[in-house]
Parts: sequence; structure tokens; C-alpha cells
Amino acid sequence: MKMLIGIALLPACWAASFAVYELYQTSVGSAAASGWEAWALPIGFLLWVLLFFLLPRPVRTYVFGHELTHALWALMMGGRVGKMKVGKSGGHVELSKTNFVITLAPYFFPFYTFLIIAAYYLAGLSVEVEPYRAWWLGLVGLTWSFHITFTVHMLSQRQPDVQEHGRIFSYAVIYFMNVLVIGVWVVLVGGPEFKSFGDLLAHETTAAYSFAVQYILLARDWSASLVQTLK
Repeated sequence: MKMLIGIALLPACWAASFAVYELYQTSVGSAAASGWEAWALPIGFLLWVLLFFLLPRPVRTYVFGHELTHALWALMMGGRVGKMKVGKSGGHVELSKTNFVITLAPYFFPFYTFLIIAAYYLAGLSVEVEPYRAWWLGLVGLTWSFHITFTVHMLSQRQPDVQEHGRIFSYAVIYFMNVLVIGVWVVLVGGPEFKSFGDLLAHETTAAYSFAVQYILLARDWSASLVQTLK
């Protein structure tokens, strides 16, 4: 059943990707007039990619964020958190409940990016943060790149979290949720409204599933005609 759900999510993954791309083009990506600010996010992203491959990897930092993400999502879903263990070889946190969202959360929720965005808005309640916006965007790009590089690296290995729910289902959920999270922080960073993102997502999802259904029906008709020919 989870494998079928994973396959059914593929058009949604496609639709979400297009929606976020269009959202980015009309928000952060259209800020060319603001000079260095328009390049801050991609520069931060590329900087971490270089550091990831050139310097020793801060695995313990990633594992710490990974386990805290499990704990955070468990708390949001009414669970209780017990002891947590973090090390270079892996980590573990005791939870009173779990489900596929809690299990897969570290692979789609950029914990450190969330902290950077939250810190910026909280600081803005008491001080003027606009002059530091470009540096903030750079940190958003860097921490998101940290999340993406480590997620890809970890998923290239055997992960019990993924094995628990099956690869097709897990990868589809991880990709879809990553794209949705990107859309949310593009709204927070770039200034468009959540309604704009919702409208784009609804439009692209309808188009993607209409396209998929159309080709499924064509494949069915082709298969039926082939069977008749063979008879």
C-alpha cells in the first residue's frame, strides 16, 4: 500500500517543483535590483557545497540536528521525548510515539535553516534587522545546503528510517516535503503570500494529475487494442 501511495505521489512531486520554481522566480529570484542581496542565498548555498567536499564533515553537528528534528516533530504530534544520544557514528532519541512523518522528518525539515529564519524574525521584534538581510539570506542558503548535502549523503547509505517505510514511499515523501518546505521558506524569505504559493500549488497539481490520468487512459486503450490484435 505504501509503495502505491509513493507512486501516486510522483505527479504531486512534479507539481510542487514547478510551483516552487515559479514562486522563487517572482520573489527572491526577481530581486536583481537589490544587488548583492539577490546573490546572497545562492552564494551561501554554493559555499557550503565547497566546504562539504573540501573540509572534514561536521557529522556530529548533523546528527545532533537530525535527532532534535525527530524530537521536535514528536513533540508537535503529542509525543514525549526521553534520552538522546549523539555521536559521530550516529544517534538515537527515545520517543513515546512515532509515525512516518516523525521518522522521515530529518530528511525534509532543515533544522538549522529553521533556526536561522526564526532568529531573524524574533530579532526583528526588538532591533532593525533589514541592514543585515543579505547576510541572513547567505546563512539561509548555507544552512539549507548543509541540509541537502547531508540528506543526499545519508540517503546514499542504508538508512533504517527509510527501510522502515519502504524506499519508494519514503523517497517520494522526502522529496515532496522538501519541496513544500522550500516553498514555505521562500514565502518567509522572499515576501510573497502563502495564498500565492497555495494557488500555484493547486494549479500545478491539477495539471500534473490531469496529465497523468490522460496518459494512463491512453496506455489502457493501447493495451486493449494490442490484446485485440494478438487475438
